[in-house]
Amino acid sequence: MGIAKKPLPARLVMGFLAKDAALIDEIRPRLCKLYGEELEVLTAFPFRFTNYYKDEIGKSPVRAFVTYKTLIDRESIVDIKLATNHLELEFAKEHGTEGLRPVNLDPGYITLGQFFLATTKDQRQRVYIRDGIYVEPTLYFQDGHFHAFPWTYRDYQSKEYIEFLEAVRNQLKSSMHNP
Repeated sequence: MGIAKKPLPARLVMGFLAKDAALIDEIRPRLCKLYGEELEVLTAFPFRFTNYYKDEIGKSPVRAFVTYKTLIDRESIVDIKLATNHLELEFAKEHGTEGLRPVNLDPGYITLGQFFLATTKDQRQRVYIRDGIYVEPTLYFQDGHFHAFPWTYRDYQSKEYIEFLEAVRNQLKSSMHNP
């Protein structure tokens, strides 16, 4: 049974999917106002894993990732996902693309044992938290590396993502030992 206690904080990871890197650069300062100073950045590179977003973002989107210096409480991912959903809509309106997001924001968090993504879509592997937000265990850490689950999106199984997320995990581990 055990005694309930608050888990260690996690590192916020923001994924960006956009038509081009300029849009990502434009929205990043707004996220810094919400979540603080950026810590690690994986600059925009071609997204080549699915054409799911082609009608909304275009045929050749780019992906980028940013982490933030301030650690988060795990349950705050709900408020973060709700805020990023709102920001996506606001940004679309400013760019005259209401209904079509010029930037898709994918917040998640890393712990020492897993990487989780927040989502509004229910599936068998996702756990409902509150206010229409689910969390999905996306990768697990074992034997010195992140590994995929059967449901993990193909892009999150790629070498680029895994290497970046492992570096973020190593930095998180180091910061926990040297606060």
